[in-house]
Amino acid sequence: MSEKLEEQFLNKSKFSKLIEKTVIEKSIGYMEAILLVCDDNNIEPEDVKKFVSPIIRDKLEAEAMSLNFLPKTNSIDSALFE
Repeated sequence: MSEKLEEQFLNKSKFSKLIEKTVIEKSIGYMEAILLVCDDNNIEPEDVKKFVSPIIRDKLEAEAMSLNFLPKTNSIDSALFE
């Protein structure tokens, strides 16, 4: 991970705040916000999964279900975070 990334968010709380801020400021969804933060920091999305809080995971799951990316019965944990 880049040093810039580590300075910005060292834990789930800081990462969650950054994602929430990006969602609000850019008027985008959670998936897009995470990808944008990753792109801005030159990191792979897989590298931030340990920073994704349960609250953000729940919001990602709801967003994915509403977009029909996940069946209504699956959880994001089983589909994306294993």
